[in-house]
Amino acid sequence: MMPFIYTPTVGEACQKYGHVFQKSRGMYISINSKGSVSKILDNWPHKNVEVVVITDGERILGLGDLGTYGMGIPVGKLNLYTACGGIHPDRCLPVTIDVGTNTQSLIDDKFYTGLKQARVRGEEYEAFVEEVLMGLHNKFPGVLIQFEDFGNTTAFGLLEKYRNKICTFNDDIQGTASVALAGLLGAVRAKGSRLRDEKLLFMGAGEAGTGIADLVVSQMMAEGLDEATARR
Repeated sequence: MMPFIYTPTVGEACQKYGHVFQKSRGMYISINSKGSVSKILDNWPHKNVEVVVITDGERILGLGDLGTYGMGIPVGKLNLYTACGGIHPDRCLPVTIDVGTNTQSLIDDKFYTGLKQARVRGEEYEAFVEEVLMGLHNKFPGVLIQFEDFGNTTAFGLLEKYRNKICTFNDDIQGTASVALAGLLGAVRAKGSRLRDEKLLFMGAGEAGTGIADLVVSQMMAEGLDEATARR
């Protein structure tokens, strides 16, 4: 069932999201609503939300900037929380923040569900994300907020800024890394060696590749190497 609930089916669903749209799932929060996010969150009918998966749609899977069509990712990922973790759907909230898209074909798409403008960047973007995240944190105390498919230019900074302020993690950076490290540890155990003795080559330096590399370095340091040696 997993390929039907999530990858690769969800990728095609995101690409065609506006064309197969039947009813809204989750919350779309537009940057045009800055200053009013807390009031928008008051409209969510379920008050016992435990998990939020949030995206700005900039780097959806390997498909690039899909803007609000990326809502399929929070919806699909929370389906996994329900199917695999047993979390009731009422306790799950998919969120897409809409700051525009840099994909011209979406701006030209008459069925596109988001703002038809270039992405907002810089301080205005950061202030809006702050309002959304702290609004969720205050509205649903103790909620887990999972970052999903943000762009490389924002994902690392957002994780670093909020990881010690709210209950959050980035699945692309941290989730993928933990699974990859588990596989590597199993492999070296079968080989009869230690990870600190291995040389690893990473193809690509996106969120997943960089996240895996950082976690591998942490493991090598736990096995006795200093950071400079572990990174060589």
